[in-house]
Amino acid sequence: MENNMGSKFFNTQEIAPHTTAIIGLGNELCYLLEGKTKALLIDTLIGVGNLRAFCRELTDLPITVVNTHGHIDHTGGIFDFDECYIHSNDISLIYEKEDRRKGYVENGIKKSGKKIVILETDFTVIKPMKTFPIYDGFVFDLGERKIEVIAVPGHTLGTVVLLDRSNRIVFSGDACNINTLLFLPHSTSIEEYRESLFYFKEFQPYFDVMWGGHNLWAVPKVIIDEAIELCGEIIARTDDALESEHLGRPCFYGKKKDANFKRLDGKIANIAYSKDKINRNR
Repeated sequence: MENNMGSKFFNTQEIAPHTTAIIGLGNELCYLLEGKTKALLIDTLIGVGNLRAFCRELTDLPITVVNTHGHIDHTGGIFDFDECYIHSNDISLIYEKEDRRKGYVENGIKKSGKKIVILETDFTVIKPMKTFPIYDGFVFDLGERKIEVIAVPGHTLGTVVLLDRSNRIVFSGDACNINTLLFLPHSTSIEEYRESLFYFKEFQPYFDVMWGGHNLWAVPKVIIDEAIELCGEIIARTDDALESEHLGRPCFYGKKKDANFKRLDGKIANIAYSKDKINRNR
C-alpha cells in the first residue's frame, strides 16, 4: 500500500486497486472507490475541511455518496455534497441536535500530537440534504465494478455494509469491530444484532477482509464469528460483563479489554451494551 496525498484535514492511502482510504483528523475513515464510469464515496468523515473538493483532486469521475449509518463521525462531510444515499431508518441521525464535531476533532488532534488549529469556519454547515434510501440488496454500478448493500442493523437501525466482490472487501463502517457499540438510543438489542450477524455471515465466502470506519487496518472476517459467539454469551449472561463507560454513558463490555480496546483473551470482536437491551422487546 502506498501513501497518496494529504492536506491539513485529510490523508490518504491506497488499500486496493482504485480504492483509496481517506483519513480524517479524528482518525475516522471513508473510502473512495473508482469504477470505469463512476466513483463511490463510502461515508464522509466528521465534517471538517471540504471533503468534496479534496475528492475532486483524487478522481475526475462523478461521485456518488453513500453512508454506512447516520452518526455524525460518518456523515459530517455529506453537507459538502448535493445528495447522498442512506438507509431510511438513519436519515434523522444526520441532523443530530448535539454537534459533537469540534470535541471529536480536537480529541483526535491531541492524540496525534499534531499542531493544527481548527476554526469554526472549517466545519461544514449542517443543512437539509437530498437523501435517497438504500436497502438490503441495493447495488451501485460503477462501471465494471459493482458494490452491494448488505443490511446489518445493530449499531444503528439503519446500519449497512458494502460488499466489493471484485476485490473481496467489505466496507463495514461500525457494523462489527473491536468496539461495537450497542447501548446507544438507536441501537438494536443483542438478540436482533445476532440475527443480523448470522445474515452477514452468509456473505463470508465472497470477501476476505473488512475495512471499517476507524483505525486503518484490514480486519479478518473471522470477527463476524467471534461477534456471534459473544452475542450468545451476553444473552446467556456468561460473558465478562465488564462495567465501563463510553461516550459519557455507562455500559458493559462483553469481554475484558485494555485501554486500546484490545481483548485480553486474544480475540478481536467486542461489544459494548446495556443490560436492558439484551433481549428483543416482545
